[in-house]
Amino acid sequence: MRKRDELMSVPDILAELGGVSLRTFYRWREIGKAPVGFKLPNGEIRVYRSDFDAWLESLRETDPRNGRAA
Repeated sequence: MRKRDELMSVPDILAELGGVSLRTFYRWREIGKAPVGFKLPNGEIRVYRSDFDAWLESLRETDPRNGRAA
């Protein structure tokens, strides 16, 4: 169980990513490349901050521009 892990909304995520469009985020979800999230009963998506941070780190690990193995 998560202990006091912040929930991020889609606008929060887009703000953190700085310049990613809403359309791009939903496309990433369609193809399974977005951070793991869940839908609330009202249809809004939430992502735990720890999952978002892990997702960002996984992108860093697979980016050949940063000198790490792809």
